[in-house]
Amino acid sequence: MDNVSSCSPVATHFSIRLSGTGIMAAVEVEVEVEAEKVVAELRERCATPASLLRDVAAAMAGEMGAGLEKEGGSRVKMLLSYVDKLPTGREEGLFYGLDLGGTNFRVLKVHLGGSKKHVVNSESREVSIPPHLMSGTSSELFGFIAGELGKFVAEEEEGTDMPNGKKKELGFTFSFPVRQRSVASGTLVKWTKAFSIDDAVGEDVVAELQTAMVKQGLDMHVAALINDAVGTLAGARYYDEDVVAGVIFGTGTNAAYVEKANAIPKWEGELPNSGDMVINMEWGNFYSSHLPIYEKLTSGMYLGEIVRRVLLKLSLQSGIFGSIDNSKLKTRFHLRFKADPKISVNVANRTPHISAMHHDETPDLKIVAEKLHQILEITHTSLETRKMVVEICDIVARRAARLAAAGVAGILMKLGRNGGIDNQRSVIAIDGGLFEHYTKFRECLESTLGELLGEEASKSVAVKHANDGSGIGAALIAASQSR
Repeated sequence: MDNVSSCSPVATHFSIRLSGTGIMAAVEVEVEVEAEKVVAELRERCATPASLLRDVAAAMAGEMGAGLEKEGGSRVKMLLSYVDKLPTGREEGLFYGLDLGGTNFRVLKVHLGGSKKHVVNSESREVSIPPHLMSGTSSELFGFIAGELGKFVAEEEEGTDMPNGKKKELGFTFSFPVRQRSVASGTLVKWTKAFSIDDAVGEDVVAELQTAMVKQGLDMHVAALINDAVGTLAGARYYDEDVVAGVIFGTGTNAAYVEKANAIPKWEGELPNSGDMVINMEWGNFYSSHLPIYEKLTSGMYLGEIVRRVLLKLSLQSGIFGSIDNSKLKTRFHLRFKADPKISVNVANRTPHISAMHHDETPDLKIVAEKLHQILEITHTSLETRKMVVEICDIVARRAARLAAAGVAGILMKLGRNGGIDNQRSVIAIDGGLFEHYTKFRECLESTLGELLGEEASKSVAVKHANDGSGIGAALIAASQSR
């Protein structure tokens, strides 16, 4: 009998029948190989060697200088905050803060006791804005805010009076695009975060609030208009005079720092007596030949979305998740925090799902399996597949943290505090949920900053978590301006 060729239909069918398990194993190996190709490509494209990060830091410092030269001269806006006096820790008295940045706002009262007591006590209240006011009129919105502020003041200060008939001082954190011309005025450029009050655009939001407070019979003066980055700087500076910058790494990212006023060519008019000026960098749109838009690689809004896109590519190119309905994986921004009903989905942090999977230390990566099932309806994953998901989270988060560190290094470079011979102590205050709650992001940022600065320079630079800059920072700015 003639030998049957190994490539004949009979032989092929026979080998499949007898080697089904082997064929399945081969298919699984092929799937893993294709999946690893996707991860390897991501690993290569997200690489952030120290040489690249130093280039990014130098580009950031260069853009900062260009932004100080003239308006519109840089991808980094470098806006004058008109805050030239920061808290010293010696302030005394009662001061208020108003933080408006989303569908809720907060009102705060802070009792300052001077250099020995600092913050004696503080009280705050969070108020939800009725949806109809978010698309009504300016007078309706600010009237509601002033009314709630008035209630808060009345309840908190019943039986007390300001000394010598002095007006109550308020710091106003307003987290929407404004064009400032003084420390206590700012013209609204546009609304974001589900607000659409047309008659407020182009108007001075401080004047609108001041008018509303007068109508409410509230004897209060808006001492300063700031954003959360400036507030973070102020809140940290109150306790530590060596704080040079406040940085936000949360849903979005931004930074503010203290610049010498005589180093700002675009400054018009008489220089402030303090000799300093806080610069609101608005660095989110920074980009260079070394990377695309900075905010989209470093902020919580986008990290989950990047991971989702990689997982979708993984599914389509390798089939590693099996025969699944990819509709969840195809939904933009689906990997995100389950928003509190009081908080607009536009400002909800998109990263905790990624953080939970990245920090999973269970032997079988149970948390990863649960998140894939609950959020993306992906079930029956192997341990190797779950390890791959964790690696994807690590690659994306590590790139974000290392680029974040490069941005901070750029600020220190601009200030000449990145390795000078004087070893002047420099503190960077950082706030935001990404930094506060994403441990691996925070640790990687800190270690990378040390890597970029070098061992000797790192000894004089400290990174500190600064909490609630948008709230208490506003009240402290009011106190510093009151002096």
